[in-house]
Amino acid sequence: MKVTGIIAEYNPFHNGHAYHIQQARQLTGADYIIAVMSGSFVQRGAPALLDKYDRARMALFCGADLVLELPVCFATGSAGDFAAAGAALLDRLGVVDSLCFGSEAGSVGLFQKAAAALAQEPAAFSARLQEGLRSGLSFPAARSRALSALSGLPGVTVPEAEDTERLFSAPNNLLGLEYTLALLRRKSAIRPVTIRREGAGYHDTAPQSDEAGRCDAGPENIPLFSAKGIREGLRRRLPVADRQADRQADRQADGQTGAGEILPDFLRDAVPASLLPLWEGLLLQDGLLFPEDLNRELRYRLLTAAPGEFARCADISRELADKLEACRLFPGGWEELCARLKTKEITYSRISRALCRILLSVPAELLLQARREDYVPYARLLGFRSSAAPLLSALKKNASVPLLSKPANARRLLSPLGLSLFEKDVLAANLCSLARSAKSGQPPVHEFSREIIVVRDNA
Repeated sequence: MKVTGIIAEYNPFHNGHAYHIQQARQLTGADYIIAVMSGSFVQRGAPALLDKYDRARMALFCGADLVLELPVCFATGSAGDFAAAGAALLDRLGVVDSLCFGSEAGSVGLFQKAAAALAQEPAAFSARLQEGLRSGLSFPAARSRALSALSGLPGVTVPEAEDTERLFSAPNNLLGLEYTLALLRRKSAIRPVTIRREGAGYHDTAPQSDEAGRCDAGPENIPLFSAKGIREGLRRRLPVADRQADRQADRQADGQTGAGEILPDFLRDAVPASLLPLWEGLLLQDGLLFPEDLNRELRYRLLTAAPGEFARCADISRELADKLEACRLFPGGWEELCARLKTKEITYSRISRALCRILLSVPAELLLQARREDYVPYARLLGFRSSAAPLLSALKKNASVPLLSKPANARRLLSPLGLSLFEKDVLAANLCSLARSAKSGQPPVHEFSREIIVVRDNA
């Protein structure tokens, strides 16, 4: 049995993700693909656009065999924590042979060479890194300069300066380097494999533009869009009721009848055709989440937090904590607050992740303990294909962490650390369920009443 792991957010799932799964299976000869997926919140520090169970279903429809949830405490962490936790979870399953990730570089040798140099962490590297940070460089830029400075040191081999700059200047390359470094540091038998990222760039926000938001480099010339571009396109669309009325008026003017069409044209191109019926139902519900949909909850937490609490939350520096203390009565929303506090040294994403930590009350001690105890002490199952029954059996036999399929079993199966981390997953899920309920008018669903997704082979 060959098993390949993928660490992803699927926020939302699009053609590029389907291509990634297809190529991962082909390149590694995998019998099964396991996706470790962010749950209710994502790494850039925001609620996921779609419910995690809907995203898991999409992944299973499009080639994944089993989907696990990356705990929210690490799904909302820095690139290093995000990658280390995902790699640890795959490694602790005891059955994974390869970790396949997309990258702009497309050469796993570059990642391995850079990771080998970083893993040594010579004193010269640390000194150059701190020097770069003090001069105002971002962490990736400072680390790139520090790595280049190691060239020529005895026993240290680094990529060429041009390759180093490429690795540290593109977001998927940065994550790929962290995945490779995480596997190397834990001496894992899992081998890294990379696929060159095709199509729209990570930061592309124009899904409707052929030039800016798509390309024909995917399988069978299927256009590839960025997840960010899809989110922004959906954000700009009219409310469902208004859009339905406009389409219905157009149909009546043309002498046509029938229900109004609600799927934006760009979405038809951006996602696999098999997912369009699911998307139509989701858009009818009007339950897409954006950061502003949690403005009320965030304002409440900022206002009611105990004195000094911000500084005790995970990954919040004293400088950022002081800035947040001064913004307890800030009248704007989530994104406005991030924009207000953003500086050259403190990025928008870092601030947004800090707001997630505050919203979920994640103490620094919890993350420190989790890092000491190998990050992820359970494997939360979100869904699987019925044909993956042999994989499930192998997981139950070989995994060094409990496989959690029912939230109600958490207290019986998990360690104290695992239960503390899982309780944050439950809180995050329930917060998002309430926010979706407020938008859609549908009743909220408690995380403990959710059931895992099972996709039949003929689905």
